[in-house]
Amino acid sequence: MPNLSREEAAARSALIKVDSYDVDLDLDQGTEVFGSSTTIRFRCLTPGASTFFEVVPRQLGRVTLNGRELPVTDATGDGRFPLTDLAAENVLTVTATMEYSHSGEGLHRFSDPEDGLDYVYMMAFLDMASRVYACFEQPDIKAPFRLTVTAPQSWQVIANEAGTQVSPGRWEFDRTQPLATYFMTLVAGPYHSIYRSHEGVRFGLHARQTYREALENDAEELFDVTFGCWDRLHELYGVPYAFGDTYDQCFVPEFNAGAMENPGCVTFRDEAFMYRSAVTDARRESRATTIAHEMAHMWFGDLVTMSWWDDLWLNESFADCMGVRAATEGTRFTGVHASEAIIALRGYAADERSSTHPVAGDVVASDEALNNFDGISYEKGGAVLNQLAAWLGDEAFFDGLRKYFERFRFGNAKLADLMDCLAEASGRDLTDWSQRWLRTTGPNTLRVESSIEDGVYTAATIVQTGEPFRPHRLRLGLYRVDGDETVRFHQVTVDIDGERTEVPDLVGQPVADLLMVNDDDLTYAKIRLDEPSFAAVAGAMPTLSNPLTRALLWNLLVDMVGDADLSVDEYLDILAAVLPSEPSVAAVGLQLRHAKGFVDTYLSPEARPDGVRRLHEIASIMRRGAVAGDGIQLSALRYEVATASSPDEIAWVAGLLADENVPEGITMDAELRWDCLLRLVVLGAAGESDIDAELERDASSEGHKHAATCRAALPTPEAKAAAWQSVQWGEGLSNHVLRATADGFWWPEQEALTADYVAGFFADSPDGIGKRMPWEARHLGQVLFPSHAATAATIEAAETMLAADLNPHLRRSVSDALDDMRRAFRARG
Repeated sequence: MPNLSREEAAARSALIKVDSYDVDLDLDQGTEVFGSSTTIRFRCLTPGASTFFEVVPRQLGRVTLNGRELPVTDATGDGRFPLTDLAAENVLTVTATMEYSHSGEGLHRFSDPEDGLDYVYMMAFLDMASRVYACFEQPDIKAPFRLTVTAPQSWQVIANEAGTQVSPGRWEFDRTQPLATYFMTLVAGPYHSIYRSHEGVRFGLHARQTYREALENDAEELFDVTFGCWDRLHELYGVPYAFGDTYDQCFVPEFNAGAMENPGCVTFRDEAFMYRSAVTDARRESRATTIAHEMAHMWFGDLVTMSWWDDLWLNESFADCMGVRAATEGTRFTGVHASEAIIALRGYAADERSSTHPVAGDVVASDEALNNFDGISYEKGGAVLNQLAAWLGDEAFFDGLRKYFERFRFGNAKLADLMDCLAEASGRDLTDWSQRWLRTTGPNTLRVESSIEDGVYTAATIVQTGEPFRPHRLRLGLYRVDGDETVRFHQVTVDIDGERTEVPDLVGQPVADLLMVNDDDLTYAKIRLDEPSFAAVAGAMPTLSNPLTRALLWNLLVDMVGDADLSVDEYLDILAAVLPSEPSVAAVGLQLRHAKGFVDTYLSPEARPDGVRRLHEIASIMRRGAVAGDGIQLSALRYEVATASSPDEIAWVAGLLADENVPEGITMDAELRWDCLLRLVVLGAAGESDIDAELERDASSEGHKHAATCRAALPTPEAKAAAWQSVQWGEGLSNHVLRATADGFWWPEQEALTADYVAGFFADSPDGIGKRMPWEARHLGQVLFPSHAATAATIEAAETMLAADLNPHLRRSVSDALDDMRRAFRARG
């Protein structure tokens, strides 16, 4: 497949300027292939020079350059086609037969098993546009697109701009503004659509027919969130939406990412955001944040695009930062900041792995870029931008962004370009700040040292560890446990730099029960509390009303377990004391998920059963104490099911599946039934016939994926061998079915059964999943890595594997999983 180096991209963008793309696609050629015809008009700044374009066809039909026929045998196996003797003005035409994808990359085709209807959508990111049409595939060669499509007459087609069906099955779309090649998209099939108008723009929601009811049920909420974020982003940016008068949000099947910010035609993974079973409000909040994130991209990424993948953060970090702000300030989900603060742990975890990289990365070639879509480019970058906004102030920050949008409108930019605009707006030199925050790696850790006399602070120092030291603007919060309430009675804002910074404003203040470092989450830093404050956490959190402070304390606890500063048993003690009083559904779900991960991987096989028992008790107490029908009740029940182990607990889960003794407020819908069946399968209390019966009951695409997970989870040698074969080398399975099968393979309860596959992962994966498409290799490498087997032998096997030549996406997954396993191994010690 195409792989472009940074140097090659720079040379090509200095040589050619593309004026337009005309792309015509024929989707009415059956279920395996489609027709693609592309006309590219471009200028060459050095006539007579040579370059190349990218195309990855099943069969290349015809290539002409300025009317001259070029031999199709000139196409190379790496997806490149050479062009020689270029004129000052050029017209390139390429016709080809292309292949539909089942990996979620290129033009993905899906047949819904529930009703037999087919759907397609395009995912051109990151370098998959050349699997759909011929192009110069790099982010800094932007041009307008005119798309025409032939499709089955029963289909509708949606793309970046407004389209018209000019004859049965024939669609023409308005010419776009200049776009990077990875932003051109289309969505086609018998989609169910709902439309609204707002502020002169026609908004559309689209989902496949089997999600029709789910879309109808949630349409008003989806439009409310969309319009609220739209209005708030326009207020913040002060720059209008630039991509026509339509904005479509398409919920598509088997999508690899959560969503993709194609201008005017955003695509979302439907299973994650279309709800046919009960979900918690935290899931709805997450959906709102994703809608806001993708909308924020219309400015960061789409209007102004990074010049090269080094500056991916100019897309993702800003969308993360601004999306959280738009969702918090523009929708009913006012607690988004607290929820995202907990999720931000992903950034700290990524920053402490060997694969960490600067926020402004160093991407030598395009095949490395996908690996930078991680906690650094999202969570860390977003947190760093929050710190920058706190340091500059909102007025200067947004004034600088407006300069940036105006200066690079429909063009490309680099880190230095943004910093120049912000420096002009603020009057500050950001060179040192940019170097220390955006060009370095690793988190700092902040803590307070203090002296106390007669109940007041007589001296206080913030100590920064973890080089390089960075400048931080942060707040210290002083909290007092006052009867049945924990209140903040004072707050100090301080700018720190270097290893030690005195805090004179704390001197003379009464000693706090809880002295909170990085109160209000202004900066990106790990924190540690002084001993009296940490001792007060379990008693203070149940009566602490500030959701953001609670979120930061949950992060502290999880981070301490990861650093082996707090044992899993101690963490479970605090969880049992605090979680029943936690009002945030998002916090409850995330803590139960962290606890399940710690129990499964950080505890030795001998200690694990007791950890599972304790977690089951915590989830059971949570469920019984929750309000009937509340999201906390549902979240706790799911983990209560997932940790059932004793004969009585297994019988209870079987009873739920039989609709017996179902708690008031709980509906045994499809998702919950599959949760119960999976647990029974893992423990050998249900079998193949039970899976078949449940699949007959739920024949949806999601039902088929759940069935694949359950079959891989069957505790038999035959089931494990079949699952392993499918994931490693199986053909004809879609990306999501492969992932669902991998999800069911490893279970700590089946450690003896799967012991031989631990070594098998390292032996088989390089020539198995390592040969798959990038997203598949990355996801399957993460899921199939034997994380539960945190032993010295497993660590050694992973190190040996990484010493060999590997698919870069598989390498990244294994490297990250190995770093996490080393943490688990230390914790076991």
